Amino acid sequence: MTTDPDLIARLDALVAILERWAPPRRPPANLDAADAFLWHAEDERLAPVPVVSRVDLELLKGIDANRDALLQNTQRFADRLPANNALLWGARGMGKSSLVKAVHATIPGLKLVEIHREDIGSLPALMALVRGAPHRFLILCDDLSFDAGETSYKSLKAALDGGVEGRPDNVLFYATSNRRHILARDMVENERGTAINPGDAVEEKVSLSDRFGLWLGFHRCSQDEYLAMVRGYVEAFAIPAEADALRRDALEWATTRGSRSGRVAWQFVQDLAGRTGVRLA
Repeated sequence: MTTDPDLIARLDALVAILERWAPPRRPPANLDAADAFLWHAEDERLAPVPVVSRVDLELLKGIDANRDALLQNTQRFADRLPANNALLWGARGMGKSSLVKAVHATIPGLKLVEIHREDIGSLPALMALVRGAPHRFLILCDDLSFDAGETSYKSLKAALDGGVEGRPDNVLFYATSNRRHILARDMVENERGTAINPGDAVEEKVSLSDRFGLWLGFHRCSQDEYLAMVRGYVEAFAIPAEADALRRDALEWATTRGSRSGRVAWQFVQDLAGRTGVRLA
């Protein structure tokens, strides 16, 4: 067989150009680099998080039943027993994402991966990356919700419970949301109004929440629960405060915010620590 030297040279030059244009091959993720990671959907990589911003489990007050339920579910998953995906829904600032991170910290051997809401369409790629890894993964999506026109919820449905492959055995998905059914009411109503069979359209939307076997509701705390949160933080960080003054100032702080929650309690404690010269480690 004869070859054309000029043709071979042209082909070699073309291959060289294509190699320069091709993206560099990504090294495999070092899953031993940290216990927590951030998922970057644009280049499909896991970025290690050396220090996780979290609150100790003992400092989360007023959510005892939810704490115990999530802790038990997560422990079963760590023990390679059946466990459910969990949806933590309800009032803002009541410790939904804080509880997930605190539970993760108490159970050794689990890897926590946070995925941003806008990247939820890449969830199948993330699950494909960790499938078969020797570690067990909690995937957390904070403040999960979908608005009109979004279709990435279909990727979430398939990744959680549907699809050919289904959810990997070493993955559990936790999400927090202010809405129990995740999807906005107007989104469901729009589907009802434009669908050929309105009932089927609504069923498709609501069925997303059904992919979560564990639903944990977080409701606005009472005054006593709010004050217990404040006292818990003050005692844990040894902040000097007289009881009556602490109660008065904490209630005034909540009044100015127009709400009582764990987040408001923490914000008050940060202000109090700053005024008294106490560092919060």
